[in-house]
Amino acid sequence: MTIRDLRKNYETKTGTVAAVRGVDLAIGTGEVVAVLGPNGAGKSTTVATILGLTQPSAGTVEVFGKTPRDAVTEGLVGAMLQQGNLLEDVTVAEVIGMIAGLHKHPMPAEQAMRMAGVTDIADRYCTKLSGGQRQRVRFAMALVGDPRLLVLDEPTAAMDVGSRRDFWQAMRSFTDTGRTVLFATHYLDEAEEFADRVVLLRDGRVVADGTVAEVRGSVTGSVLRAVVPGATLADLLRLPGVTGGELRGDRAELSCDDSDTALRALLVEHPLAHHFQITAMGLEEAFLSLTSTEEPLAGSSISTEEPLAGSSISTEESR
Repeated sequence: MTIRDLRKNYETKTGTVAAVRGVDLAIGTGEVVAVLGPNGAGKSTTVATILGLTQPSAGTVEVFGKTPRDAVTEGLVGAMLQQGNLLEDVTVAEVIGMIAGLHKHPMPAEQAMRMAGVTDIADRYCTKLSGGQRQRVRFAMALVGDPRLLVLDEPTAAMDVGSRRDFWQAMRSFTDTGRTVLFATHYLDEAEEFADRVVLLRDGRVVADGTVAEVRGSVTGSVLRAVVPGATLADLLRLPGVTGGELRGDRAELSCDDSDTALRALLVEHPLAHHFQITAMGLEEAFLSLTSTEEPLAGSSISTEEPLAGSSISTEESR
């Protein structure tokens, strides 16, 4: 998939809103790419463009060398969107079979259900499903068309810890066959553990794009953690070398541009402090730093905003 200088504007009563402001992004076959960013950064608009649900104001999007609409029509793209509704008066097996019937070359419905972990609820009506079970059914619906690219919007929302683990195991099996996955998530640990690459978005632009290690490395500084009895956050933020932080009870977590200086000052000001730990900036700290609301950064775009409405179906023209 290749996106070049993608721009999307919306007209409102108060004027023109630029949702996407010049995204350039190339995703290769077999990559697992996580898209992260604050609400309103343009992710849903970009996803809608990739799926052919909206037309760009400028720029181009190619999916397997085709227009998004053609790629979706040919069954090359599957989508699992946050607000996809399920038919209420049919069973899980029936709805998966129904979606399979819309495609020219679907995978067997039983295989899709097995990969999505819904075989045990195949005979249950969709009205009787929990939130996590509904997500897994949406996943099966996206898989059954046997797409080469999966686009997922908050795929593990409403899933418990075990279901999230099973979901990512199934996703790894899917990508091991050379398929490509683009997913947006609020779970930074998921991006850190499962993505080959992370794209951070802000204000309709890409502000970082690389492996987790590369994104971490783009932010200088470290994190100092300690137990500091009797301290206030204001006291800690005044320490030299400290650029920010938070205090929960006696446990302090301080962002530093000079952790050695900060630690020495902390021991002078708070000699009862203990349990010190200094670590490099993690993905969460990089995310917060790169997507802060200060001056916009130059670059391209996408992010996590309101969920994109639509079905979870890997769409294709009916035969």
